[in-house]
Amino acid sequence: MTAQELLERLQLLDETERIEAKAGSDVGKSVMETVCAFANEPGMGGGWLLLGVVREEMALFPGYSVEGVEQPERVGTDLATQAASMFNQPVRLEVRTEQLEGKVVLVVFVPEAAPQDKPVYLKAQGLPRGAFRRICSTDQRCTEDDLIALYQARQVESFDSGLVPDTTLDDLSPEAIADYRVARREANPDAEELRWSDEELLQALGAVRRNAQGAWQPTVAGLVLLGKPVALRRCFPMTRVDYIRVPGRDWVPDPDRRFDTVELRDPLFRLIRRAQAAILDDLPKAFGLAEGELQRQDSPLVPQRVIREAVVNALMHRSYRLQAPVQIIRYSNRLEIRNPGFSLKSPDHLGEPGSVPRNPKVAAALYDTRFAETKGSGVRVMREMCERAGLAPPLFESDRGQDQFTLRLFFHHFLGPDDLAWLARFKELQLSEAEARALVVAREAGAMDNQTYREINKVDTLAASKALRRLRDAGLFTQKDRGSATWYQPTARMLGRNDHDGGQDGAAQNAGELAAQGSGRTGLSSNPLGLSSNPGALSSNLSSQDSNPRQPEPRDDPLADPRRQALLNELPGGLAARVGAIGQRRPPQEVQDLVVALCELRPWRAEEIAALLGRNAETVRQNYLRPLLRAGRIAMTRPDKPNDPDQAYRA
Repeated sequence: MTAQELLERLQLLDETERIEAKAGSDVGKSVMETVCAFANEPGMGGGWLLLGVVREEMALFPGYSVEGVEQPERVGTDLATQAASMFNQPVRLEVRTEQLEGKVVLVVFVPEAAPQDKPVYLKAQGLPRGAFRRICSTDQRCTEDDLIALYQARQVESFDSGLVPDTTLDDLSPEAIADYRVARREANPDAEELRWSDEELLQALGAVRRNAQGAWQPTVAGLVLLGKPVALRRCFPMTRVDYIRVPGRDWVPDPDRRFDTVELRDPLFRLIRRAQAAILDDLPKAFGLAEGELQRQDSPLVPQRVIREAVVNALMHRSYRLQAPVQIIRYSNRLEIRNPGFSLKSPDHLGEPGSVPRNPKVAAALYDTRFAETKGSGVRVMREMCERAGLAPPLFESDRGQDQFTLRLFFHHFLGPDDLAWLARFKELQLSEAEARALVVAREAGAMDNQTYREINKVDTLAASKALRRLRDAGLFTQKDRGSATWYQPTARMLGRNDHDGGQDGAAQNAGELAAQGSGRTGLSSNPLGLSSNPGALSSNLSSQDSNPRQPEPRDDPLADPRRQALLNELPGGLAARVGAIGQRRPPQEVQDLVVALCELRPWRAEEIAALLGRNAETVRQNYLRPLLRAGRIAMTRPDKPNDPDQAYRA
């Protein structure tokens, strides 16, 4: 791309996963981290640096101005030299000079490194600190799962092929092995492994390996696929599926009406069937009577194939390193499936051909038995089936901060009579069909972003950005955040209520507002604070107070603060008692321990913690949060933006 094309994209979209603007006065640490991230990001094909262009920080909306590079030859030489020498593998850049508005700028293309050369990292920092990935418009240090994904391209051993300590072949279930044979025979009656003995079959599947003593021992994949329930409970106590039924649209809105939970723990093939059956038995049914038929036919509101794909994807791509269950939460208006482990594939590329399996041994067994679709097609199938059924499109959220992936399936029929009647209120705006779809989804989910607009309307990034800005300028959306992290919250005008009204729409708006507060979001979220939150307890008045970064000094009687009372209502009884008993004169260590206990419940902003403790927000930051961060007892939800006004802290 030319410098002019890059500048036009920056002005319209801000920085993206493939474009970054820098001042270009010298080659500093930030530039080299971006080069590293572009070189590492799988499947992106590299990225562009535009040096000599800077963001206009005082502008209300994103904008860039051309400053130029005073010594382009020196800067270009320094950049090429450092890229060739600072990393473990030389990165060969394409550097050229161009003119913008009469000033010289540098256009730099960073090619993606070959799979066998990844991860690329800064030699001075080593691994893992010196390796970066490009996530949206940010350069983020590689996590352990990131490094595993990069090393897998070198055919390095995956986690699911590792041995499970303290296990023997007796921990594998003969019934599960027979179940695999049945599924494989249905998929391919002529498969040669059907003629092998059980021992040979287990070796071929990677379900067993020889240990240091030369004896055969189950692997992680073997135990997950074929293990006895008692062995799964002993070795992976939290690696189960929890089916949770919650009344209403919010997580436990009424403390007297909790939720019903069914815990499922079985070998993977049976677990998939049981989880799917639990969902289908509980879903609303659609009535149908085919022409010429005398008997009614009831079918689930969400197509059965969509449910199957969602369950299989959650169990196949979850992180088995994390001792946490897959949670299937059935609300009155939607189904949420949350699995541990963020998506190794960029959320912008979900549904495109190609898969990045976290558990290749498990994935291979599911592909062979046709439990899983052709690689990379599961997301596309879910979108197409929901569209065919007239449902709102599925929403996907990959949260690196919480290390979690969430799928939301709505029971809402798309653009039905009620939706059309509601949209008629905006007829003076002459909305397009695509814009109308975006409003309906935003009303249901509480938020809208560029990625979701593209998914539901099948348009490109530029078209989505223009449409969303038009809806913002029309007063239907409020813009939140900047750059590729931009998302939009429905306004009171769009929801058809006053700012101080409560009700169902208010809950949806609160859920959308909290999307950026509870996690480093890379997708749309309607309840991102997790199972321990209670967004319904936060009134619109409380939300407006939270948005003010300057908190007032605590009152003489902090217990009389209604904002504090609202936050205390979220806490379990024992923790609420500890917070209520905290006074102004307590040892810092005691208060720090209480802050950690709070952060184990859910992420909290500094202002919320200050309100709970009856202290000034700056005091909380200096005396409690910063020492806890240094000690590694808590972490930021947005570590790449430490000064973000929506920064929150979790244990």
